[in-house]
Amino acid sequence: MRLFRMVPAVFALVLAAPVLAAPVPARTEIEFSHQLDDVRAERLEQLAERFNAQQKDFSLKLVRRVDGDAPKLINLVTGEELAHFYAERAKFKPLYELMRQAKEPFDSTKLSPELRGGVSDAKGKMFALPLALSTPVLYVNKTAFRKAGLDPENPPKTWWEVQLAADKLFDSGSRCPYTTSWPAWVHIDNLSARNGAEVADAKGGLTFNGMVQIKHIALLSAWHKSKFFTYFGRRDEADYRFAAGECGMLTSTSSLYPSLRDNKAFETGVAALPYYDDVRGAPQQTLADGASLWIGAGKKPLEYKGVARVISFLLGAETQVELTQAGGFLPMTPVARGMAHSKLLKSDMLGLDVAYGELQGKVPSRALRVSQIEPVRIIVEEELEAVWANKKPAKEALDTAVLRANAALPVALRNQHPL
Repeated sequence: MRLFRMVPAVFALVLAAPVLAAPVPARTEIEFSHQLDDVRAERLEQLAERFNAQQKDFSLKLVRRVDGDAPKLINLVTGEELAHFYAERAKFKPLYELMRQAKEPFDSTKLSPELRGGVSDAKGKMFALPLALSTPVLYVNKTAFRKAGLDPENPPKTWWEVQLAADKLFDSGSRCPYTTSWPAWVHIDNLSARNGAEVADAKGGLTFNGMVQIKHIALLSAWHKSKFFTYFGRRDEADYRFAAGECGMLTSTSSLYPSLRDNKAFETGVAALPYYDDVRGAPQQTLADGASLWIGAGKKPLEYKGVARVISFLLGAETQVELTQAGGFLPMTPVARGMAHSKLLKSDMLGLDVAYGELQGKVPSRALRVSQIEPVRIIVEEELEAVWANKKPAKEALDTAVLRANAALPVALRNQHPL
């Protein structure tokens, strides 16, 4: 009988005791390193928050990368940083291998082929994820065009037409009819691709001193002397000058369009990168370059599972549209591009459509790009600056650049060229 009297008492104690909730398992943290400025980092933070809201097992945490740090789980690598990451590629896990081991669906053939070239190995397997790619385009200040009597809805298509427009802009009072950012990327890599000229031969030796390249740099030299072309530096300094209304035309990255579109000072037009209509076969396809995601090696299987989830999230069409709207980057898949057309305003799509128009056609086989091999890029920029300073003619400068670059190339390729 005592046992039966004790049972109700035990139940009473249980019911009276506070109910303890089952412990919530901690989410696995996925560190995502970057070196973005504050504005772009804030946009990336919003993306991370959206991923975290959809997850119960993983948490994406952004961390600012410090030079010399060991790789994090996910590493955002800009085009200018590629050399350093290629040099230490043994510290990174191939993307295709990670997705296979994590058993996360991944079909690289669904990515637009023009975006896969720079991040794939010799067998076409993707080593990293192309996340924020763009291609060079021509921007025009429509207000300056109207003042010069030019039709802003009919921007220059060829470099000869750029010269005619620069002449009229100069006569109308412009002190900077034309300028450019990223000179090696625009005027060597993409000038060559656009006009069917090679930057390297079949054995990998650099050959960007051909007739097309010499003619182009000589033309720019003549423009510089006549004040049609103003040089502001090796990076994106010219972007800020154009945005301030100082210049009539600019060649720069297509991802710049959203910020220029929102510029209240003047209306910006965007057109395809000019070409030479006296070069047989031109225009051809430009090149897509930009940031990519690299995965740190030597991590835990559960962490890699989280990374695979992040990759799948980033490849989602909704996320791709968000990246396009915020940063002007090219969607990675045809599905995402189709969704962008249905969700974004016509003005949002203008720069994107121009960029995609340039990328249509046969995918370039040019794996070697001058602008992505840092020692070579520096040599090229030094020699181009000698031309702008009127210290060397175009042919001498390019011949010297090729000689110097080929001498530096073997070490540079060992250290930093792809996979």
